[in-house]
Amino acid sequence: MEFFKGLKVVDCSSVLAGPQVGTFFSELGAHVLKFENAKTNGDVTRTWHTPMESKEKISSYYSSINYNKEIYLVDLSNEDDIARIHLELETADIMISNFKEGDSKKFQLDAEFLSEKFPQLIQGIIRGFEFERDRLAYDVVLQAETGFMYMNGAADGLPTKMPVALIDVLAAHQLKEGILCALIQKEKTGKGACVEVSLEKAALASLANQASYFLMNGHIPQRMGSLHPNIAPYGELFQTQDEKWIVLAVGSDEQFRKLCAVLNIPNTKNDIRFTSNTVRVKNRTALQEILQNEFNNIHSLAFETEAQANGVPYGRVRNMEEVFERKAASTGVLKEIIEGNETQRMASIAFHIRGND
Repeated sequence: MEFFKGLKVVDCSSVLAGPQVGTFFSELGAHVLKFENAKTNGDVTRTWHTPMESKEKISSYYSSINYNKEIYLVDLSNEDDIARIHLELETADIMISNFKEGDSKKFQLDAEFLSEKFPQLIQGIIRGFEFERDRLAYDVVLQAETGFMYMNGAADGLPTKMPVALIDVLAAHQLKEGILCALIQKEKTGKGACVEVSLEKAALASLANQASYFLMNGHIPQRMGSLHPNIAPYGELFQTQDEKWIVLAVGSDEQFRKLCAVLNIPNTKNDIRFTSNTVRVKNRTALQEILQNEFNNIHSLAFETEAQANGVPYGRVRNMEEVFERKAASTGVLKEIIEGNETQRMASIAFHIRGND
C-alpha cells in the first residue's frame, strides 16, 4: 500500500511516539528522512539493548519504530546542519518532532518560526505533559500520573505498568490522526498546520469507561488483575489439565449457558447465583472455583475445539514465541538492513483497504 507515495516527511523526533508516526508514513510509501542528534550519538533508543543483544549493534527497540527511513546524524547547534534541515523542509509535507521545552526555539525548529517560513508544512509535535511543559515525561511516568498504573496489577499487588510503552503508542495514534486531518484540510486550503499531542492528554483520552465510572459515579477503579468490573466470567484465568492458561470473555447470558454446556456442568447454568451477568459478577469468586475444578480435568485443545464450535469467547495465554507461531502475527513482520544490522519489526499498519468495484 503506497497511499503516501510522493509525500515527504522530515522526522526530527526520538524515542518511541514520534518515530512510530514516521514509520507509519514510511510503511505507506512516504519518503521519510530522519535527523538524529550527533552529540548524543543519535536517538537514545539505539542503546536500549536487552541483555542478550550486542552493544555494538542497533537495539531491537530502535529497530521496532524506525523503518525505511533515510537516517542522518546532525549537530543541532551547528548552523550548517540546521540550514540543511531547513532546506529539506522547503519541499517537505510533514515534520515530526518532540524537542524538550525551549530546545526547538534554540534550534530554529519551533512551531512559530517554521509556520512563517514554511506555510505549506504540517508540523506534528509530541509533548510530555499538557501544561507542565518543562517536566520530563517518559512512558512509565505518564502511566503513573494518568491512572493506568493504579488500576493495573493484581488486587493484592503493587501498581504495575503495562509491558509496552502504552502511552507513547496512544500518543502516536493521536498524532497520526491529527496529521491526517491536517492533510485533508491542506487539500482544501493549500496551507499547512501545527498538530500538537501531549502524552498526558493522549493517556487521559484513552481512559474510556474507567474515566466515566469516576465522572458519573465517583467510583475509583481498583486493581483487579485481568477481571472486568462489569462482566463475569471475563478475565478470569483457568489452568487446564495440560497446564495451559485459558482466559474467558463471556459477555452474555447465552454465552455463559454455552460455556456450561462445553464444560458439561448443566446445573451451574441454572444456579440462582449465576443465572444472569449481574449475579455472576456478585458471585464471581464462587463461580471461578467451580469452573477451575472443571478446567482441571480438560485438555486445552479439547476445550478450545469445543469452545470455538459453540461460540464461547476464550483466549490462550501465549508467550512471544507462541504468538509468532500464529499466521496472523508472522505475516506482519517487516525486515530491513539498517546501518549493516539485520532488523525485524511488526508492521505498524493493521488495516486493509479495498476499493469499491
